[in-house]
Amino acid sequence: MNKTDVIVIGGGIHGCCTAIHLARRGMRPVVLEKNTVGRHASGVNAGGVRQLMRDPAEIPLSMAAMDAWENLDTFLGPDLARNCEFISGVGQVAVAETIAEMEWCHRRVMETRSLGYEFEELISASEVRRLVPSIADKCLGGIVSRRDGHANPFRTTHSFRLRAEQLGVRFLEHTRVTGLEHDGIGWTVTTGNGLLKADSIVNCAGAWAWQVAAMTGEHFPKSHLALSMMVTSRMPHFIDPVVLGVERVLSFKQTKTGTVVIGGGILGDPDLDAETADTVADRLMESAKTVYEFFPILRRATIVRTWAGLESAMPDNLPVVGPSRVAPGLWHAFGFSGSGFQLGAIVGSVITDLMFDGKCSIPHDAFSPTRFAPDGELLSPPQKAASYH
Repeated sequence: MNKTDVIVIGGGIHGCCTAIHLARRGMRPVVLEKNTVGRHASGVNAGGVRQLMRDPAEIPLSMAAMDAWENLDTFLGPDLARNCEFISGVGQVAVAETIAEMEWCHRRVMETRSLGYEFEELISASEVRRLVPSIADKCLGGIVSRRDGHANPFRTTHSFRLRAEQLGVRFLEHTRVTGLEHDGIGWTVTTGNGLLKADSIVNCAGAWAWQVAAMTGEHFPKSHLALSMMVTSRMPHFIDPVVLGVERVLSFKQTKTGTVVIGGGILGDPDLDAETADTVADRLMESAKTVYEFFPILRRATIVRTWAGLESAMPDNLPVVGPSRVAPGLWHAFGFSGSGFQLGAIVGSVITDLMFDGKCSIPHDAFSPTRFAPDGELLSPPQKAASYH
């Protein structure tokens, strides 16, 4: 029976980043992944690195994450940082096409300014066209966060994994957790490949995190979603920022190879038991229509691939980050509701600080597991969304 300090369940970007931070504190993490590292949400998302239109509770965490992204050279080393294909400072722009949407943009910027944050700017139609010359005339303006950017999600997750391995972290892929038991001293973890012991457990299991928690008698919502993506064939360079819709479902970026990645929340059909998700043609057609209307340049583009990834979702669209309500030595980091990639660079630091110091300088109370009742229901109904996303 293998014994280690801490076992991280889940080999996505949050699990890999957590393992790095724990190893840097002198621990010997083992990461258990039931499939392969980056197989689900972390490797198949749109790769947006954004502060734009975050829930107000997430803004401090997102700002700290942006600092971490901009210091990947130090965190990962120059070669692995380069492999992430992180492009910063191109900005993310939310475009409005109606007067009502422009009024919402104005209220949103006023709200964030009242909270002391100035990274979101209300911009006119002319400024949108300066930033995104290829956009259709129907755009009336919007909001920009100029510091934002994007990265390659699959390469980033594997760069985090490689850095963790350099620090001595062990990864056990195709190793499914089937049981967790605490004996008053430490944890026994039952897997399909045998038993392991650890002092602590970090639950970064994504869409399956509620199942991991349930093994200990702790309950969370069983919600999950499948977000669909499309990618075009290569095109000449025509856009730098990432473009989002305000009300309409849209996330749009061009990679350095020239392909255009289209997403933004197009729902696929998830199958949690089979651990797969299928795209739905008519929903993708609706997304393509949106792209067609916003970007005439793409009217002759060829869609070469579509896919969907499974992600965990919480009823209030906020993640669960913090210690278990019922089990000693168990920590949670999941429920990122389709917007966790950018946060993946910092949440591992929060968990590590809480484990070692019992506190963290980044505000995180809104993410506490204590906001859920023993049966897993949210204690307070979700507030009105801070944005359309």
